[in-house]
Amino acid sequence: MNTSSDLDSAIAKSISTIPECLAAGYIDVGSGFLLGIKTVDSHPREVIDLVAAATSDLFQGPNVATVEAIWKRARGVESNRHYFQEYIINSDNAIHVFMRGKKYQDYVAVFVCRNTANIGMVLAKSRMAMPMIESAV
Repeated sequence: MNTSSDLDSAIAKSISTIPECLAAGYIDVGSGFLLGIKTVDSHPREVIDLVAAATSDLFQGPNVATVEAIWKRARGVESNRHYFQEYIINSDNAIHVFMRGKKYQDYVAVFVCRNTANIGMVLAKSRMAMPMIESAV
């Protein structure tokens, strides 16, 4: 069984490989629990906790679950796999990438990068970091 230090190391390594990455975290969206986080700056604990809860809402909130069910029904999909896999949110100062795991569908990685980063490289490097993070869980 892997330890939380394995996850912490994988998150820290992902930050070093993703362009202009300021923070990364790994969230169990089923429970809204933050499994690991690494930031280059300090942030208030209540903000970090809210990010985990908001990520859970983003991927599994009631309206999202309804939309997923409608799409699955309309397309005849009978899988437990979720329909929405990634979100990219651009704020005034940052690119926020939210990625559902391929191996563990109920876990989501969050990467926050400066908005000056090349978004294509941020996405490519974030996707490349996912297997390492998932293997640490």
